[in-house]
Amino acid sequence: MENRPGIGQFKGQTRLPKFAVPRRYGLHLKLDLVACSFSGAVRISLAVAEETKFLVLNALELAIGDVCFADSADQKKIRPRDIVLDEEDEILVLAFDEALRCGDGVLTIEFSGMLNAQLKGLYKCAYVDGGEKKYMAATQFEAVDARRCFPCWDEPALKATFQITLDVPPEVTALSNMPILKEKLNGNIKTVYFEESPMMSTYLVAVVVGLFDSVEEMTADGIKVRVYCPPGKSDNGKFALHVAVKALELYTRYFSVPYPLPKLDMVAVPEFSAGAMENYGLIIYRENDMLHDELQSTAAKKQCITVAGMHEVAHQWFGNLVTMEWWTHLWLNEGFATWVSYMATDNLFPEWKVWTQFLQLTASGLHMDSLKKSHPIEVEIIHARAVLEIFDAISYEKGSAVIRMLQSYLGDAIFQKSLGSYMKRYAWKNAKTEDLWSVLTDESGVDVTNLMDTWTKQKGYPLISVNLNGHILEFEQSQFVLSGLAGEGLWIVPITLCLGSYERQKKFLLETRCGEIDISDFFNSSSNSLGLSEEKDPEKFRKHFWIKINIDQSGFYRVKYEDKLAAQLMKAMESNYLSATDKFGILDDSHALCQAGKQSLSSLLTLMDVYRKDTDYTVVSNLIHVCYNIVKTYYDAFPESVDNLRQHFINILLPSAERLGWESVSGEPHLNVLLRGEIFMALASFGDEKTHEDAIRRFESLLMDKNTPLLSADTKRAAYISVMRKTTVANRNYFESLLSIYREADTVQEKERILPSPDPDIVLEVLNFIVSDEVRDQDIVYGFAGISSEGRETAWKWLKDNWDFILNKYGTGVLFHRFITGIIAPFSSHAKADEVEAFFANRTTLAFAMNLKQSIEQIRIKARWVQNIKKEESLPELVKQLASKG
Repeated sequence: MENRPGIGQFKGQTRLPKFAVPRRYGLHLKLDLVACSFSGAVRISLAVAEETKFLVLNALELAIGDVCFADSADQKKIRPRDIVLDEEDEILVLAFDEALRCGDGVLTIEFSGMLNAQLKGLYKCAYVDGGEKKYMAATQFEAVDARRCFPCWDEPALKATFQITLDVPPEVTALSNMPILKEKLNGNIKTVYFEESPMMSTYLVAVVVGLFDSVEEMTADGIKVRVYCPPGKSDNGKFALHVAVKALELYTRYFSVPYPLPKLDMVAVPEFSAGAMENYGLIIYRENDMLHDELQSTAAKKQCITVAGMHEVAHQWFGNLVTMEWWTHLWLNEGFATWVSYMATDNLFPEWKVWTQFLQLTASGLHMDSLKKSHPIEVEIIHARAVLEIFDAISYEKGSAVIRMLQSYLGDAIFQKSLGSYMKRYAWKNAKTEDLWSVLTDESGVDVTNLMDTWTKQKGYPLISVNLNGHILEFEQSQFVLSGLAGEGLWIVPITLCLGSYERQKKFLLETRCGEIDISDFFNSSSNSLGLSEEKDPEKFRKHFWIKINIDQSGFYRVKYEDKLAAQLMKAMESNYLSATDKFGILDDSHALCQAGKQSLSSLLTLMDVYRKDTDYTVVSNLIHVCYNIVKTYYDAFPESVDNLRQHFINILLPSAERLGWESVSGEPHLNVLLRGEIFMALASFGDEKTHEDAIRRFESLLMDKNTPLLSADTKRAAYISVMRKTTVANRNYFESLLSIYREADTVQEKERILPSPDPDIVLEVLNFIVSDEVRDQDIVYGFAGISSEGRETAWKWLKDNWDFILNKYGTGVLFHRFITGIIAPFSSHAKADEVEAFFANRTTLAFAMNLKQSIEQIRIKARWVQNIKKEESLPELVKQLASKG
């Protein structure tokens, strides 16, 4: 390309040149589902902004045919003298002998390509019809893969209207963003014409062609909502349909802006790389994130389907109607859709207490953002292909958490009004982060830009260290980094605190490194929730007095208390004075402080003992998560003592297991059902023999009767863990039974339950099974979740041996990243981190460079944690005592 006159100037550019911008696409695609190929033509109405001899747009993996430009003023047709498709930069350069004049014109390009198997662009997915393997077609264009389907200006800011026409076999259903205008049948080809769309970005264009059944319903505003399911499974789409209708009605009220399209379709396809995609008017899901079976789906999956549906429908406003100007502002799409999906789910199912569960997302964001290799919420995207790496816990989880923090600070009413104003101002347009801050500032009178820039333009977050000196509460902020090294960041922090009671609260902005507040008015108060006052009994008052910073964990920061304040807070928890959200936060912060070497494991274990009587789902779920992490790390520090640690954690969790039992109770709370599954999975993972005995007995019942009442959908995974823990090469009967269940399963959720075994030889067999033709590409993500300490070396060797095969089969898209995080992250030694770095020294590409660096950093963080734990020489004895305590 560099050797062609004038063309080399377009290489290595972040954005396309603005010689011309698209206004309308007329796209005609012809699909051959037998040959798995497509061809087509696109007529792009352009506004030529300046005289140019070049047109530069995006195209990738397409064969380009005839190209012609027609000037609208005189209809003069000009063909380019040179057509260059640069696969490295993913651009199509058209060079003309004479300059194109300013004004309007139409660019027509003929092209063809193959339906790929990597679940991006316009791709094929297999299904079985009457025992015969067939293919359907679907699209996944976000972030930068519309260019794999047709030549286009593939940037979010270059919005245009789209009129789509499809040639397909007559027996299939053809779907796109807009309703069908008309259909024509010509022999064995059906031509489907769709209505022209409003202004939208290329990444939101969508097409699905296949065999489906459907269910439908109208909203109160007359919007037709359809859910398309595999043939014979339409009943399994009814729950998702219910959620979508409620979501459309709720968001129309909340944003004060009606849903702008005449219909909303949702379709479940057999293979999909992500969970779902919010294409305008045509949301595409993987089957197990949309189809709900009352008997076979878990309570956790029902909740997942609800939140996912709310998230994707929210995007029809946040992302589709108002779109980020460039991928730097991706978080405007994902952070807001995540936050508002929890608000909507809470509205529909208040008994699920999802705002408490939201803390699990916040914790994920806090963990990711405590890495040196984290990135700001607003991250500069130099190469568009690298944007895949920021569909991560920063854009989603941290993004949604700082939105919740801001909402809490400004108040619900002002925040809602501001979002409505933002939607109206930028409808059908593009926006940057500062545009939203400007609207919020205008509506609230608060300088939101100044406040929030510290949270979106720099990476990381603060650790707030708290000390009580007399009646003065002292605060100091420093950047929290899991490596233990001090960061340089400084934030404007909305501090909230309560003193002895949730009725006694203060809030202020900490804008400098250090700050303090006088709380003498609280000490001098004549009453408090404990019925004590300092004047009557100062010693007793101070003994029972407690201070909790970051009420309900609404702020995106961690807190470290001086020893006396921490001890008083622990007593408050023992007396059950604290909310579930605050108990979650105290444990999550302590766990992170321990990982960073700022707190001993002995003190963390002492704190965890306080939680053994807790019954709240989110609190106990977090306790289980911390138990898992500690066991994995302790295994490398004191392997001979790890069984004692596991027994201690079994003892902590057994009261919940005994309270809930294995079998569901009619009409019991949703959160009890969620907790039952997690408790028994943890007990199975930690090797509780009674759990294993019960699990295997119930598994044997399942083999005799797949509808056995002894094993519900929610406890199956616990039984499968027990089975796999008992599986070895010499004793593989149960493993073979599990494989049979997988192969014969008639529900998609069963495909999620692929589990590795501690036995290295079985790990190898499972990994080979995962990448075989028996497992759909999309389902590989479930196979890496449970790689044990015993199996990680086998998995790492397997990854190295199969690297070229994996790269060729899966490319470097969303699925590929799971190989990195799932197989590399479980290690915890500097030597292994060095080995990983050496292997990838000449294998890293832009598409996964950041992901790899983060995984290596997490290995080193765990290695330092192991070293710190080893320094606590009395730990094995303490763990032995805790285990024997029962």
